[in-house]
Amino acid sequence: MIISLKGKYALIGGASQGIGKSIAQQFAISGATCILLSRNAIALQEVVNNLATPFNQQHIFFAVDYADIAGVQNVINNIIKEHPVHILINNTGGPAPGLISEADVTAFADAFNRHIIINQLFAQAVLPGMKQAGFGRIINITSTSVKIPLPNLGVSNTIRAAVAGWAKTLSNEVASYGITVNTVLPGFTDTPRLESLIKNIATSSDITIEAAKENMERTVPAGRLGQPKETAAAVTFLASDQAAYINGITLPVDGGRTGVI
Repeated sequence: MIISLKGKYALIGGASQGIGKSIAQQFAISGATCILLSRNAIALQEVVNNLATPFNQQHIFFAVDYADIAGVQNVINNIIKEHPVHILINNTGGPAPGLISEADVTAFADAFNRHIIINQLFAQAVLPGMKQAGFGRIINITSTSVKIPLPNLGVSNTIRAAVAGWAKTLSNEVASYGITVNTVLPGFTDTPRLESLIKNIATSSDITIEAAKENMERTVPAGRLGQPKETAAAVTFLASDQAAYINGITLPVDGGRTGVI
């Protein structure tokens, strides 16, 4: 099977590093024109400079902070004036770790804005063009905590589950237009965010970072951490024509760790 995204424009959040960056790299190789978002303009410029251009794509980026809802609205309005968006990747860093019983209410409000509200803004902006084209892919990058809550990630568990509920509801509303909405659940993936979580675990457990990482790997049947490119491969398939009849799912990419069918 050959996956081609030639002629498609993809808007990718959190694209300066980790899974978002890997998605952009795979999309570009597959022929998509990538529109990258993140707070870090310098990192985004470097990513854009190194993206493949097999069909002479002109990749671009916009630096924006998801905490600035008005700023995000302005950016997406400018994007859709100049470019169609066939593929939307909702991806942003999760809330800080911590017990839900100790979480401040402002942490929930901030996470809700960065994930649900921003996702809604993007979706409402790109859906008219997707409907007109008769093709659209909205793919949300969340966490396996959608299936089973993870310890010490109280706010994140709550918000990630909310994103999955939002996505499933939206998938039912737009399917008849040739638009799919799916959610990918990365497991323990070798990214800067996981590195931060491992350090937090090591500190709270009074063990070395290496020991904390080894303990984590032992909980994965595959016996290792995932690589961002492995999640990106699943996302690329879901973005393709071949995945047109896959809609409203939550797909773990976790080496078998999630203990549910």
